[in-house]
Amino acid sequence: MNYFERAKYFRTKKRLGQNFLIDGQAIADIIDFADIQPDDTIIEIGPGVGFVTEQLVKHAKKVIAIELDEEAIKELKKLDAPNLEIIHNDILKQDLSELCEGKVKVVANIPYYITSPIIAHLLGEIDDLSNKNRNKITDILLMVQEEVARRMAATEKSSGKQYGLLTILSQFWAEVEIVRLVGRRSFFPAPKVNSAIVKLKVREKPLIELNDYSHFRKVVKAAFSQRRKNVKNCLLSGGFTKEKITSALNSLGLDENIRGEKLSIEMFGKLSEELE
Repeated sequence: MNYFERAKYFRTKKRLGQNFLIDGQAIADIIDFADIQPDDTIIEIGPGVGFVTEQLVKHAKKVIAIELDEEAIKELKKLDAPNLEIIHNDILKQDLSELCEGKVKVVANIPYYITSPIIAHLLGEIDDLSNKNRNKITDILLMVQEEVARRMAATEKSSGKQYGLLTILSQFWAEVEIVRLVGRRSFFPAPKVNSAIVKLKVREKPLIELNDYSHFRKVVKAAFSQRRKNVKNCLLSGGFTKEKITSALNSLGLDENIRGEKLSIEMFGKLSEELE
């Protein structure tokens, strides 16, 4: 099946971040990694002209495709699959809990410029303990920019500046794994960067239990607010008192010059509790 020949006749829209996956093996791998069962309902975000969609409908009980582009929707309707429902909407405005009964899996090749907002929409913020979208989802399979994938799956031991707010947002409510790298030539039009497929297994409970999740979010946000500064100075800028910061760091045996990117999520949890 020549996906390139099919894709080049569609007028892609740069403002929507449209880059269609035309690599047949990568599409087959997405189906495998999604681990679709015959009774599964799949929500596909950004199906475009339906190259992945036409494979999803062969395996799932139902596929709900959420697409913003009216011209792409016209192409999707040509699939004429009885188990395909097409919704014309912006995913960031869509309440997933309204779409169907029971749990769902999400498959998405999302515009790279809104990756973080989409992850927050699907999983909820750190302190959003009863997010309706997250409670609906068991698994998420995302195609994202490789650099973003590295940030999502990073740890405090990762190199460079990979570990940060996106790491904690992703891992607080999901187990994160990079399952495959995808080269830029696998898309049309080809983006300037390589991509990766990331699998998120949604947690029933947050990664760590805390007394105050909003306080934890405030601490983490402050700690990464100024990358070049140490945690102490970042927390000072974030409104915490010098006395409380010094006491908390000493209590946890942390150097006052340590940076936020060197603290594990669990250590951030302990720091948040101490700062309370």
